[in-house]
Amino acid sequence: MIPITGKPHDLGDGFFVTRLLPQIARRSIGPFVFFDYFGPVDFAPGKGIDVRPHPHIGLATITYLFDGSQMHRDTLGSVQEIRPGDVNWMTAGRGIAHSERTGDDVRAAGHRMHGIQSWIGLPQADEEAPPHFQHFGVADLPEREEKGVTLRLIAGEAFGLKSPVKVFSPIFYADARFEAGGALHYPAEHEERALLIIEGEVHIGAEDVELHGPGAMLALEPGEEVTLYTDAPARVMLLGGAALDGPRHIWWNFVSSSKDRIERAKQEWKDGAFGTIPGDDKEFIPLPEPK
Repeated sequence: MIPITGKPHDLGDGFFVTRLLPQIARRSIGPFVFFDYFGPVDFAPGKGIDVRPHPHIGLATITYLFDGSQMHRDTLGSVQEIRPGDVNWMTAGRGIAHSERTGDDVRAAGHRMHGIQSWIGLPQADEEAPPHFQHFGVADLPEREEKGVTLRLIAGEAFGLKSPVKVFSPIFYADARFEAGGALHYPAEHEERALLIIEGEVHIGAEDVELHGPGAMLALEPGEEVTLYTDAPARVMLLGGAALDGPRHIWWNFVSSSKDRIERAKQEWKDGAFGTIPGDDKEFIPLPEPK
């Protein structure tokens, strides 16, 4: 196993985001090319998150929450509140813009925010796919219970489960909630795999005397199979899939196998070619200026 250490950034109001992927030591895990873990943070009444309209190409985004909620809007006209355990999967493909904000009622009441934003690199053949948005509520996602562990499959196929989310390559993303004394075998059924501990502490293997705590991300070696054990309740995210079909370039919110395509996306955003978001068309995030 290889530890992956994130870099926390304070975005204000005590809201910390830890970027776990990409890093120099590990650019991706399966098709996951970007992985931000945020919170938990308690927002006072009147406070919240406002990610203004911004563009994406060549990727799909997954938002998954443990606490709180967000309002998603995009240039397709999608309007969707995401709550804990739901899945928002937005395929950018050839281009989409979206915003993510705290809803008015939640903002007024005050709330706790805690979750993950991840980006999935699309296969080269699908980088220019039509933009698309999918939402599945927590009740729509398959679960299994075994040996003191309730496992929910968010996307892809693994652990004998298959998510209804439409994906583009072999992938899996799962939320495992452990009772005290729970145990979960983590098989090598996908090429690249990792785990992220959200709550509690976990032993990796029966002989492991070290406890891995919240925020610890570990990448497994190819073919490595382990069993996760807990002495007390814990929560662990499991993720990975097939490696991407070639390197990907990431610049700002753009992902592509082609540097020229990223340059074109920059100009498209400057020119307003991504369109506007119904209900959120008064402001946007400008293209970053070269330093």
